[in-house]
Amino acid sequence: MLTFDNRWRFDSPGPIEGDVEAGFLDLINRISGQGQRKAILEHFKARFAAAANVQYYPSSNERFAVEDLTTAMGKAATNAPLFIEAFWTACEQLQRGNPEMVMPDAARINRILADAGAGYQLDPPSLIATRVHIPIAVPEQAPSLDAQAQGLIEQALQSSERALSEGNGRQAVQEVLWLLETISTAFRGADIHDGSIQGRYFNKIIGELRQRGRGHQDQILQWMMILHGYLSSPTGGGVRHGLDLREGLALQIDEARLYCNLIRSYLTFLIAEHERLSRQAV
Repeated sequence: MLTFDNRWRFDSPGPIEGDVEAGFLDLINRISGQGQRKAILEHFKARFAAAANVQYYPSSNERFAVEDLTTAMGKAATNAPLFIEAFWTACEQLQRGNPEMVMPDAARINRILADAGAGYQLDPPSLIATRVHIPIAVPEQAPSLDAQAQGLIEQALQSSERALSEGNGRQAVQEVLWLLETISTAFRGADIHDGSIQGRYFNKIIGELRQRGRGHQDQILQWMMILHGYLSSPTGGGVRHGLDLREGLALQIDEARLYCNLIRSYLTFLIAEHERLSRQAV
């Protein structure tokens, strides 16, 4: 068993890269040439099934063992640390029972992880994350927002993080983009400087805030509108109005993590701005 952040055993920090799956399967095939092939395939299959939290059943023949192993690896791939641990632990256990067999060492495994850009490195008994998504914190309680708003914020943020952990970048960005649009409506009717905000939708509301903003506020709100427009566009992020099948580019998971954190930072800014304006109005 490897040592790493124990929270990853219950909430995945993200899926493993597909090239790691292919690389580990190639190593398993090489290992299985040193003994009874089906028994070795079953050994690895059992470990990946456990990592995926699915029931293990022995296959009826070698061909089905290969197919079932691939299926188990695919299910375990949703949690990168557990996937890596399953392979490493299976190798350790196999060698303890068969000292004459040769297993890939940490350096060989790390080469696969590095080539795939997996974001992890083995330093037995530790698994080190070299690229971990750390979400920007959004205030859990904003005094100027009511309980319903607080519930919406918490639910959407949790849904976004869950989607990221499952490798669904588009859904993760959709959740926080929706939340950004939702939070902006809290400013509707707010008295600011020379009047109140009359817009009903995101672009109008943020546009009016920009007109009344000063210095950094104006610049931040402009960036916010640019990001919102890009992610909404079919030839941009394509997460709101669909993706242009000819010119659109599907979001990669690392890009989705970046956009989620950018939007979370804008959410934090809007919540703080709403609180500041609410205090001024008192």
